[in-house]
Amino acid sequence: MLRRVVITGVGALTPVGHDVPTFWHSVLQGQSGAATIRGFDASLFRTQFAAELKDYNPSAYLSHSDIKRTDLFTQYALIASDQAIKDSGFELDKMDPFDVGVIWGTGQGGMDTFEEQVKEYTLGNGQPRFSPFFIPKLIPNMASGMISIRNGYMGINYTTISACATSNTALMDAFNYIRLGKAKIIVSGGSEAPITPASFGGFSAIKAMSTQNHDPKSASRPFDVERDGFVMGEGAGALVLEEYEHAVKRGATIYGELVGAAMTADAYHMTATHPEGIGAAKAMQLALAEANLTIDDVDYLNAHATSTPVGDLSELKAVRSITGGKETKLKISATKSITGHLMGAAGAVEAIICLLSMRDNVIAPTINTTTLDPAIPDNLTIVTKDAISATVDVAMSNAFGFGGHNATVVFRKV
Repeated sequence: MLRRVVITGVGALTPVGHDVPTFWHSVLQGQSGAATIRGFDASLFRTQFAAELKDYNPSAYLSHSDIKRTDLFTQYALIASDQAIKDSGFELDKMDPFDVGVIWGTGQGGMDTFEEQVKEYTLGNGQPRFSPFFIPKLIPNMASGMISIRNGYMGINYTTISACATSNTALMDAFNYIRLGKAKIIVSGGSEAPITPASFGGFSAIKAMSTQNHDPKSASRPFDVERDGFVMGEGAGALVLEEYEHAVKRGATIYGELVGAAMTADAYHMTATHPEGIGAAKAMQLALAEANLTIDDVDYLNAHATSTPVGDLSELKAVRSITGGKETKLKISATKSITGHLMGAAGAVEAIICLLSMRDNVIAPTINTTTLDPAIPDNLTIVTKDAISATVDVAMSNAFGFGGHNATVVFRKV
């Protein structure tokens, strides 16, 4: 018999808040995290802005030794997971440590470390000058490993990578392991630290990012007729997934139940989504079927919508295809307009938004969208400008990634 899976803790480190209450307030107020890049000189790139973490000080959260031996993406993971674990309130000394696992996601891993160490090697005139921490800091699985080491979790432990669908993939895997009885609690989510010269320059070179350098805060404008690309972001989102009966027995606060999750592939293009959203539609259909729900039951969709001309429209075509073109109660918003696109961490952060939307019966806005693309199906309702009050009993979140990865998760109130 499959177990039920609920979320009992959340944590967030984002460009619009370093903890969940601050982050959620910023999201509901529609406060953009985008600004001219301060971490390095981006003046020679086509795009010169991003959604960086503001006033990030790792010493406020981590020891000197942990900072020294971890890349930024692992630091972000440790900080967000610490918040989620504290929020959940479970006590490891009352459990078998092999019942608690970590399934974490990142799209790129230690990019900052990679760049730093290669530069160091080059400046050394070819002499080996690599740090002994180079490989441990670089490898993508180190975030999940360090969360485990930090907390003594001895159960399932690994990392998923599926580009910008990554943390939805991690949540899906955690969901399935708990359902199958292979763990009681899994700390899951994703972290990304991609705002480095090489990573940022690479995305700039393929013309995927907005070039609205004169006004970064309004650059991410999903669904708008003048959208021109995404705004890169950084940070982490963490969720504690727990077997329902275990959570109830210990009196845990439950944010919601994860009731369906699915993945498909577009099998179409390295970087572009399928223009008709065929794979995305199937992922949504499969996730809803697993949840024993239909699109008519969904109150809120947090869209992947990154503000790219093709991607935003293909996702809405996918949604329309599963509504059959009829009117539904579904309301849609794209919160990357506020946070920027946190890539491998995006799905986790947006899952938290879905859970808080259910808790507070409110739907966050899509900011900067002033003129909807006329090609958007007219049976779909996009929430723009301001947050709205609305009953949210079921929320769904999409995440898509380079390589054609589509991942959808569905949450329901308990």
